[in-house]
Amino acid sequence: MATDATRSLRPRRRMLRNLLHAGLADALSLVGGSLPLVAGSLTLVPSSPAQAAWTMHAGNAQHTAVTTVPTQPLQSIHWQAPVDLQPQYSGTVLFIHYGSPLITEGNTVIFPVKVGVADTFRVEARAALDGSTKWTLDTDYLLPPHSWVPSVGLAMTPRGRLYVPAAGGTLLWTDALDEPGAHASTRVAFFGDADYAANKSAMDASLRVCTPLTSASDGTVYFGVRAVAANPLGITSGIAAVDASGSGRFVSMFDASGGLCDRVGLNCAPALSRDEQTLYIAGRGASSAPGYLVALATSDLGTRHVRALVDPLTASESFVSDNSTATPMVAPDDKVYFGVLENPFGTNAVRGWMLQFDADLVPAGVPGAFGWDHTPSLVPVSAVPSYAGPSTYLIMCKYNFYAGWGDGTNKIAILDPQTSQLDSFSGATVMKEVRTILGATPDPEAGPSFPNAVKEWCINTAVVDPFKHSVLAGAEDGKLYRWDLHTNTFSETITLTPGLGEAYTPTVAGPDGQVYAINNATLFAVGATNVGVTPVTHTSRVPRVFAEPNPSAGEATLRFVLGSEANATLDVLDLAGRRVATVWSGSRTAGEHRVRWDGRDTNGLECAPGLYVVRLDAGGRVTTARLLRLR
Repeated sequence: MATDATRSLRPRRRMLRNLLHAGLADALSLVGGSLPLVAGSLTLVPSSPAQAAWTMHAGNAQHTAVTTVPTQPLQSIHWQAPVDLQPQYSGTVLFIHYGSPLITEGNTVIFPVKVGVADTFRVEARAALDGSTKWTLDTDYLLPPHSWVPSVGLAMTPRGRLYVPAAGGTLLWTDALDEPGAHASTRVAFFGDADYAANKSAMDASLRVCTPLTSASDGTVYFGVRAVAANPLGITSGIAAVDASGSGRFVSMFDASGGLCDRVGLNCAPALSRDEQTLYIAGRGASSAPGYLVALATSDLGTRHVRALVDPLTASESFVSDNSTATPMVAPDDKVYFGVLENPFGTNAVRGWMLQFDADLVPAGVPGAFGWDHTPSLVPVSAVPSYAGPSTYLIMCKYNFYAGWGDGTNKIAILDPQTSQLDSFSGATVMKEVRTILGATPDPEAGPSFPNAVKEWCINTAVVDPFKHSVLAGAEDGKLYRWDLHTNTFSETITLTPGLGEAYTPTVAGPDGQVYAINNATLFAVGATNVGVTPVTHTSRVPRVFAEPNPSAGEATLRFVLGSEANATLDVLDLAGRRVATVWSGSRTAGEHRVRWDGRDTNGLECAPGLYVVRLDAGGRVTTARLLRLR
């Protein structure tokens, strides 16, 4: 957010100036392809591990935030739950980034809850249908030093294992995520469980997980760590990984950047390339500038590329602020998008810039006019029916124009990364605006100098629904909006709270299309009224889909399980939500069924290496899984 707690001289100036002083499912697999079937068994198989529908920050390891099912209409608040039992307000403003909720394919909603004033967290798992508590899990996680409270970011792996940040740079994991009752956890340390046990107090005082967690399709979890004090093992700030067997690897940010910076950007969730061979993450030093984007090999965390983040207007070093949640987003053409804050501060109306790079971190196009504290969402061109430009995808960005630097006409935007226009404020050449829409609620607190000011958008990630040509996003007026990209209107709005100034928050979609948003320290589950809604009542009735082998270098076998006889359609999608192939369509009995996919699309062409999504629609119940195709 960009607002001042006292709201006196026009809010945003003091607070944003202080930024500088403060230091500025996952599915087991996928398959799709040819139509030959192997006869299905009539015997129901045992319940499988929970498969994640929304696995981590912005939904997946590329952070595209595209839902693979149609979202429900925003008609009713189904339930709500606190994500902070002791929220600490600065006047009327809440300077805390809350971690993203996750949702399993069994429709269990899992989210972190701040219990104490400054620290102390637990994880809660609730039934998506009614919000009833299934289980809770305490963690001894301690936050790194901060100004705005950073997010606590969980991640789920393809086989349904949940990882949670814990003390001393360690993680806790648990599984059987859809099952109610007490859940035990297992601790894993990237530097060795025995070393942690032998030096527990010292490591707890030294290391802090400092980013949301990111999971790869093989179950490896990546994250940033900051060393806030010396420790007996000599571990400094850097990037860590833990695989499914508990083995770890680590590289210091100093070594990863070739000595250019020494710490990971706070809240910057690692992003993985589509083939999961490269990890992207931001780094900085004790000051917010200079900032860098680093590309590492996932196999050994060896450095592939380092790119200085440069302000495109002034050619100065861009800021990577610790108060930001900006995270790289990897697009279907392997471009990497990352938002920074401008330098000198205020020269772009505190909007920052959305920079774009190719897979090797070579600058690859003009910037977007807004990048501060934001992860862009991927927008398939099919979601904007009127679009006729050259791009195969677009991006959705927050587009606030903060009163005091701008005129308070806060918008959200769909941008074309391959075409350009002149920005009316800075004069810079920026990504072309395909669609923009002004916030709906006037902001009288902006004062008489800004008569057109509206409440700002409160987004660090927003859900893109390509099925309904729309974006789902929240604002500081306490409302959740559906932005219809066909009509360029707010086709649906629901009020969650009276509204307040707060740090930016995520929006999430579940496997039944229910939408989740956080406002004023509360998680809201939003969707249709009960009329016409088919509730998920038990995980054994939920269709499930698996693939072997995963990753796959050639043909894969898709295994799907139906809880009852149903008309089933199995589609393969790319990460932009476009249909690659229809594998099966027809009626099937309850039980397990198998289909082979030769890795080719509907035109018979071999699909490129990368991550794909399989979507199984069984009588209106939709589940998704992922498959990593290798060369």
